[in-house]
Amino acid sequence: MNQASAADRLRLAIEMFDFGLSMQRSRLHRMNPGADDAVIDTAVQDWLLSRPWAPLGKAMGRSSSRFA
Repeated sequence: MNQASAADRLRLAIEMFDFGLSMQRSRLHRMNPGADDAVIDTAVQDWLLSRPWAPLGKAMGRSSSRFA
């Protein structure tokens, strides 16, 4: 793997993450038109930390003790 392509892929992943945050922030503003930026920031942070598909931190799939 060449370094430039790895750096480009990382940069693209970060840009996509930032775009996703922007989309979620816009969605939250539409759902809560009167909310100020602090409320939206808290909601975005809660969204980032929530894992409804794995509330206890375990995802679907085979269990592993590799990092235990």
